[in-house]
Amino acid sequence: MGTTTPMRFRQAIVNALADEMRADSTVMLFGEDVAEAEGPFKTSEGLLTEFGPLRIRDTPISEMGFTGAAVGAAIMGMKPVVEIMFMEFLGVALDQLVTEAAKMRYLSNGMLSVPMVVRASVGSGLGFGCQHSQTLENWVAATPGLKVVCPSDAQAAYSLMRASIQDPDPVMILEPRILYAERGDVDTSLALPIGKARVLRKGSDITVVALGQMVNVARNAIEKSGLDVELIDLATVVPWDRETVLASVKKTGRLVVVEEAPKSGGWGSEIVAAATSELFSQLKGAPFRITTPDVPVPYSGVLEARFVPTADDVARQLTESLKSGTTPKSWWELEGLK
Repeated sequence: MGTTTPMRFRQAIVNALADEMRADSTVMLFGEDVAEAEGPFKTSEGLLTEFGPLRIRDTPISEMGFTGAAVGAAIMGMKPVVEIMFMEFLGVALDQLVTEAAKMRYLSNGMLSVPMVVRASVGSGLGFGCQHSQTLENWVAATPGLKVVCPSDAQAAYSLMRASIQDPDPVMILEPRILYAERGDVDTSLALPIGKARVLRKGSDITVVALGQMVNVARNAIEKSGLDVELIDLATVVPWDRETVLASVKKTGRLVVVEEAPKSGGWGSEIVAAATSELFSQLKGAPFRITTPDVPVPYSGVLEARFVPTADDVARQLTESLKSGTTPKSWWELEGLK
């Protein structure tokens, strides 16, 4: 371990970008308001001054255009980082990412690679409404050739950003924007490889797997419950760390996934399916997921806070599952809001 420096989540991103740009002259940043305005969430603060307009490029409001430009630049030897202001805006550029970038190595029989990174802010909690508050992992998680990561703290933001830029193939980074202002200690010498989960807390009662802002929710829930829970920050959605997760579930015999995603189609379904099929005879209870309901993210602050899994409700479900051995009902089922 090296020396740690306290910094905000967004500052960790800035520092990772700057360190990679200093180390590699082919790294560049594209996006709306990333240069003069230093990013809508200040995740490129100071970069234009140091690296200039050729490497820090403001773009038109055309996600398809500048994501496509990044694909071409990557094929020609650059390492572009694309910033998508809100994950939903990637919708108009999905073809460039999932059809072009993610498939180029395969289509060229390994002759061409696309070492590009696409960053997008995701998630609820800041009152941006239903069109700007989704996580949408399922847009990108089922795309062969594309890696998908989601940091949960400043250290992961720094280390996963650097790992993503260094990767020879396209990587999607989902950045929970509610965490941008959160502080944490960052060791700039610490590498976190893509595809490796982090065991944040050892335990023997239940394995809890979480991602992004749900890692903090799960941590608080564990403290409230008083249970001996093993907490895993998945960190990488694709390829997810089967070895670490399944070894933990084999030890505890129980699995709960906490995700900020709708019940239908969430990334946690893949984790539960793998644990059920590979460890069925060793399970002490049915694995289950704690999710958001299948409704749009509310704009109202009160409703938005109710929408996402809370520490209190996660603690309730962990406790109930351990006592009864059955799958607890979600809060909306308890309140008759199916």
